[in-house]
Amino acid sequence: MDPFVKFTSQSQGRDRIFRAAQYACSLAVYLLRNNSDRKDLVAKLKSLETSLSAGRKLLRLGNAANSIEAAKRTVQLSDRVLRLCLTVANVSRTLYFICDNVLWAKSVGLIRNIDKERWSLNSFRFYFFSLVMHLSRDVYAVLQVMTKRSRDKNFKERMDQHLTENPEVAEVVVPHLDGFLFLLLETLKSHPDLALDSVKNICDLFIPLDKLGLYQSNGGVIGFCGLISSLIGIVTLTQPRLRIAP
Repeated sequence: MDPFVKFTSQSQGRDRIFRAAQYACSLAVYLLRNNSDRKDLVAKLKSLETSLSAGRKLLRLGNAANSIEAAKRTVQLSDRVLRLCLTVANVSRTLYFICDNVLWAKSVGLIRNIDKERWSLNSFRFYFFSLVMHLSRDVYAVLQVMTKRSRDKNFKERMDQHLTENPEVAEVVVPHLDGFLFLLLETLKSHPDLALDSVKNICDLFIPLDKLGLYQSNGGVIGFCGLISSLIGIVTLTQPRLRIAP
């Protein structure tokens, strides 16, 4: 009970629980959309999804300041690629939160004379760019680990053994490609924090892609991807060792 209390006492923890519930509602609405006997339930789920979305906007007030502080830290990283990717990602996330805060102010009547559609599109643009930079960091980190492991003598022996023991795969797949996939899977297995962050960012990417019209998905895909990324977020928040750093 204590870990749960500690988790829910954090605004980030509450946001991730609400986010998981929001996308679970979205997925359920999609799955029940053609069930005429569940129209009332679908209406309630849609209403709950809207309420959770509005509640999360309130919880995100002040997150822009946190992102600015994160950008100040990442700009001091010694690795140039990480410094670029993470600083740009944090700046983009700051702009996303600012747009999100303005939209919240519009929804509660604090601001009236703004183009809601334009601000919404801008928020998703910044969110999309932030995710792209985070994914770029993930790819860079994966390649770094893969390069290091490929130079390890013991790992080379394991990879050669894998190719020798699976000749039928080598006949179908180019040996170099099979070796690359083996190296990639072994890298992700040995670095679960990197694997989880990559999956989370890929799942999240479907949301702005759909909103910006770059890749149209349905409510089921968005709900499923949002739910998976939210659950990963909850896991990494409760298990710090699974959280990628920096």
